[in-house]
This record gives sequence, C-alpha cells and structure tokens, in this order.
Amino acid sequence: MIGMLRQLLDRLTLYLPLLLMGGLALSTYWLTHTGTGVAVARPAAAVRHLPDYFMREFSVQTFDAQGRLKSVVSGAEARHFADTDTLEIDQALIRSYDEAGRLTTASARQAISNSDGSEVRLMGGARVVRAAVVSSQGKPQPELTFAGEFLHAFVKDQRVVSDQPVVLTRGADRFSAARLDFDNRQRVVQLDGRVQGVLAASTSPPSPP
Repeated sequence: MIGMLRQLLDRLTLYLPLLLMGGLALSTYWLTHTGTGVAVARPAAAVRHLPDYFMREFSVQTFDAQGRLKSVVSGAEARHFADTDTLEIDQALIRSYDEAGRLTTASARQAISNSDGSEVRLMGGARVVRAAVVSSQGKPQPELTFAGEFLHAFVKDQRVVSDQPVVLTRGADRFSAARLDFDNRQRVVQLDGRVQGVLAASTSPPSPP
C-alpha cells in the first residue's frame, strides 16, 4: 500500500487547483458586500441567526483586469447571515478559470463561505474537478477529481481537509480513504483510515498534472 501511495503521489504531483476557491473568495466577497439592495432591516434587539438578505436562481461572474472571465458562482438560493457573516448557497456550482484558461469546477448541495471566501465548506455530494488539460510540455493530463460528502477548503493556506470518506481519481487511477488532508503548498496529501487504491497500468513514465 505504501508503494502504491508513493506512485500516486508521483503521478499526481499533488496539485489541486485552489484558484477555484480563489475565484469563490472574490465572488462571495462581492455577494456579501453588495446585497444591500434586497437587505431586510436588522433588528435592534439581540442578533438572531436569520438571513438579512437572500438571492434566488442567481449567477455571479467575475472578470480580471483584461476583461477575461475568471469565475462563475451560481446556485438555487444564497442567504447571508449577519450574526456569523457567512454566506450559504444551495445547489452551489462554482466554475473557475486560471490564467491559461483551464477550467476547475466545484459543486455541492450546499456551500458555506465566510465573509471573504477564505474558508469554504462544501457539503452533500461535494466535488472538485479539474478538467483534462495539456501541460506546458504538450503532454495530456487526465481529469483530476476530489469527491465526498464533505470538503473543507482553506484558501489562504491552500489546504483541503475532510473528516469524512473521500475519493480521489485521476484518469483511470482511483483512491479512497476515510479522511483527507491535502496541503498544496507542501505538495503533500495524507490519506487516513481504510485506504484503498487502483492504479492503471502504464507503459510510459508518469507525468505531473
């Protein structure tokens, strides 16, 4: 099993595109600071956990300085809670593009973000998918997916953790574990609990994603 994990680390190069979460950070910051048009007057009494504004069937796009699309955040409904300064999104779908135009998608039945989007929890059918790409060396890289019922992303720390079962797939390679701790800065992934994996046979040396 250790050998299989080492092979997986070599093949993945442990890259998870947290630019996706960066796009979400920008979008959720916009949402939490521009929702005053539909805001409900806040009571002067003790603060309760009630939404002060909401949006239904929404889609928010963000662009870079050159006018290129950076991210799209959409959902069935979004609610902002003043007492915790958090944003809850039902049926969340987040699409983000890096500088090379490569797409990463995240989805979940519910996403909860803090005010600046630096911490995001994806709950219920959570998936983060980097689309298949071609590397700068011209080598094709297969789709990379993180999936589970819960994924917790710390954007500033470039870290994704889960205390619930997760599945990692890259092309035909597949690993499952009871818990995940992924550190993009250190290029380290820790899979705990009952770890199982399948590595597809390859006739050529693996290339990083």
